[in-house]
Amino acid sequence: MSVATMTPNTKELNDKRSKAYISAIMLMGIFTFVFLDCEYLFVNMISLSTVESKTVAAQNYSLGLSALGFVLCPILLNHLGKIAKAATTASTAVLSIGLIIMICNHISYTATLISGMLLFTLLGGIGSTAIYKALLLIKNKKHLAKTVGVSYMTGTLLQFINNNVILSDWTQATTLSIFLCVLAIMLIKIKSDVKLSDKRLNNNEAKCKGASAIMICLIILVALITFIFSTLDNAVTLYHASGATDIGQSPRILLALSGLIAGFLFDIKERKYMSIIMYCVMILSTICLVIIQFSAPFLIGLTVFYLSAGFFAVFFTASFMEIAEYTKTPSLFAGLGRAVNNVTAAAITGGSLSLLSSNNNILIIIVELILFTAISIVMLIYTVKRNEITAVPKQTKTQEDTKPNDEERLSIITDNYTLTQREAEVFKLLVTTDNDLQTIADEMYISKRTLERHITSIYKKTQTKSRIGLLAIFNNK
Repeated sequence: MSVATMTPNTKELNDKRSKAYISAIMLMGIFTFVFLDCEYLFVNMISLSTVESKTVAAQNYSLGLSALGFVLCPILLNHLGKIAKAATTASTAVLSIGLIIMICNHISYTATLISGMLLFTLLGGIGSTAIYKALLLIKNKKHLAKTVGVSYMTGTLLQFINNNVILSDWTQATTLSIFLCVLAIMLIKIKSDVKLSDKRLNNNEAKCKGASAIMICLIILVALITFIFSTLDNAVTLYHASGATDIGQSPRILLALSGLIAGFLFDIKERKYMSIIMYCVMILSTICLVIIQFSAPFLIGLTVFYLSAGFFAVFFTASFMEIAEYTKTPSLFAGLGRAVNNVTAAAITGGSLSLLSSNNNILIIIVELILFTAISIVMLIYTVKRNEITAVPKQTKTQEDTKPNDEERLSIITDNYTLTQREAEVFKLLVTTDNDLQTIADEMYISKRTLERHITSIYKKTQTKSRIGLLAIFNNK
């Protein structure tokens, strides 16, 4: 066999990686759009029947319930089979669409509030699954924050378009429902690649020892920063609701831009300086709160708020996804950033609104100084521990290191034996899993007879007679 035939098809591998990144961006981007736009629709509808302070409270409490979905969904799905998982995802999407319709109908304040609470609980579960599967698709973690940043920008721009180009609430709700269906279909379809990647994640179990402590530290850090951002968000919302100025939808462009910039900045040196950059942004946000509270130019405070909010969203999403890889239950921790952010915002709503309404600037400054000190300490601890666990020890390259990985082996075999795309998928499942033929057929959504025809063709092309023979070919590449 010539050297040329043994060389992996680089173009095909690059195409697969590109498709995986695009899928990851679509998963997180569509979820971001659906989540943000459902929030926008819910606030618009519930504000029709209550005052601004109750609107802010209802918004935060409903968003806080999404944490239940983020936490309970991974636990539930771990105990379900493939068909049950698909059915659960589909039914969750259908129920969510029904709740969106209920919110649009706005029968009463109570009905809208309950619908919103249920909707965001379900969206939390969808988001948890979407972020986890996106993590599994991203093979090269060098571009993790960029992927999160691009997806955040995509979702925010989709919301901007939906709220400005489409003026009818019902048309907006229809668009939301369509994207929700697309997201559900993607979550159901992404299966085989995720299974292989899941094994890759679990192989990092040796690094799980200190991951729990780092995760606790990260949860505390995000909760503390959320206190500042949520208070700032409430200040902006109250200022807007008072009629002093009309914020409109234009600041969403700043959110999209800041998310994109954050992704590229955070990925410098494989996110080594991500915490430091976020710390600097947090300082600006703290100053911004003072600007708004002391009646300085509101436009300055608003601009800083939206720019920094994008950085924070990318920070907590990328940070939890990164550390989740080193935990024993990555499916639980991957999407926990959004859950911590939402539940903290809900928990401090009452105190935050009371603090802002008190007009006690001295008290506000004292609270900010306490938070700033606490964040500084926790940020330092987290940064040190994070750099320790993610550091890759320098090793001399051995012959083992130069061997092709599983994807490259499969690409070589596909080229050498002229397997079709479907046959390559079957070959992969035969040599990388211990599943019986019926299970493989179910996973591929084909009949067992069709699967057997593919296997017969593979045996003929590879001149083997059993699964063991295929495994030998795979291991010898």
